[in-house]
Amino acid sequence: MRRWIKVAVAAAAVVGLGGWIAAPFAQDWWLVRTACDGALPGDAVRQLAKNGSHFKDAESVTYRELGEYRCTLSFEGDDLRSDLVLRVEAYTHRDQQDREFLTTFQVGGFIPQSPVPQGLPGFIDRFGAVQFLLPCPDLGKDDDGRRRKLLVRTQFGQDALWGHPAAYETAVGLVNGVSDRLGCGAEPLTAPDGDAGLVEPEEDPKTVPLAEAGDTGCGWVTRAGLPDEGGWRVADGTNDAAPTGRCLLYDQEAADGGNGDRLTFVAWYGDWSSRFAADDGGRPLSLTATARCAGEAAHFAVGGSDEIPGVGQDRRRDLLEAFARDQVERRSCSGLLVR
Repeated sequence: MRRWIKVAVAAAAVVGLGGWIAAPFAQDWWLVRTACDGALPGDAVRQLAKNGSHFKDAESVTYRELGEYRCTLSFEGDDLRSDLVLRVEAYTHRDQQDREFLTTFQVGGFIPQSPVPQGLPGFIDRFGAVQFLLPCPDLGKDDDGRRRKLLVRTQFGQDALWGHPAAYETAVGLVNGVSDRLGCGAEPLTAPDGDAGLVEPEEDPKTVPLAEAGDTGCGWVTRAGLPDEGGWRVADGTNDAAPTGRCLLYDQEAADGGNGDRLTFVAWYGDWSSRFAADDGGRPLSLTATARCAGEAAHFAVGGSDEIPGVGQDRRRDLLEAFARDQVERRSCSGLLVR
């Protein structure tokens, strides 16, 4: 009789547990907890997915010998344009990373991008995905003697609240989890404080007057001797830990959305960027600079309006040198050469 009671109690417990697992909220909890091999911060992901009713599916795959990792998480709801919450792709091999950068910058190095908070080694690409590139001390060096790195690209869906600070918490959690998964051994990242989320790259980002740019990553422009009559304004797109960054200068008309003058100074760090030193025909660009940073090539270039009053070719070259020299000093690079 006692044995029968024990069996009955055990059976009831199993049935009860099965019923609990079948409950929608329990399914959501379990799916988020196990998605992306447990790397997701559950509360942050639930914030991102507030537009949906429930989580629907998660898939992940690891090819450690190939240095690849992928994960997707989806949700469902009546008014969603897309069921994607997030998609993650990660690579530790150089060829894979070069392919991803080629896709990101396939229309040229001057395309829109947005910085992430200082200290995070990444940027937001033209598709609105956040990309982090960081060293892998546990993977040593590649066949060319360069330090192996981890590239993690996280894309959030249309109806995920990726402008919420939970987006950074989620992306950072994924980077740390993928680093462990692929044996990278990267120093763990920490999500930034504050209430800022990802900012989609814009053709015309927010600017500040030239006189107020001194404390930004583009503070060099305040000492560059730009003509006063331009009414110049500055947009800071730099991050000293990122593989790319830019400083944008607009005259007042351009800053107001008109057809005024503008200059864009761009920096690219890594051997992958060497192709940006030439135009589409393979000819060297007229105004570029190069340096060596952390054992790899770095390239700097300037583009923008032609025939800007007070900013002829020689003056533009001086500005490029000022930009490149500031970047080189910030990153302890060497061998700066301005062409």
